[in-house]
Amino acid sequence: MVSPDNLAKKAVDKMLTTDYFSQWMGIEIIEVKQYYSKIKMQLRKEMLNGFGIAHGGVTFALADSAFAFACNSDGKITVALDVSISFPKAGKEGDTLIAEAKQINKTNKTGLYLIEVKNQNDELVALFKGTCYQTEKSLF
Repeated sequence: MVSPDNLAKKAVDKMLTTDYFSQWMGIEIIEVKQYYSKIKMQLRKEMLNGFGIAHGGVTFALADSAFAFACNSDGKITVALDVSISFPKAGKEGDTLIAEAKQINKTNKTGLYLIEVKNQNDELVALFKGTCYQTEKSLF
């Protein structure tokens, strides 16, 4: 029998094989466990907006990927129902952004997650909250 944490790693590996956007962003997996993920990426010049700071969509996408990896960690296809994000600090070119997704509530079909995005100095760059819906379909 596969442990929950090994299943989580297998699920994320499967998702990443066709997640071309996460690949383009250069996302690296730091840690994956059941209902949890921690990932990172480096902000590149083409990820900046017209003010020379991280484009909100890029920071959102990093948090969304961490959310997806945590939500799907039990091997069932799970999709976002509702998300929101706040940006307390701007990211800059060269920053390493680390997104950590934690489940804070689960029902039979839904989950509530909090995702913190911090920079290499452990400063909060974004706070993302997401609700997901779990289908009956298997990732495998």
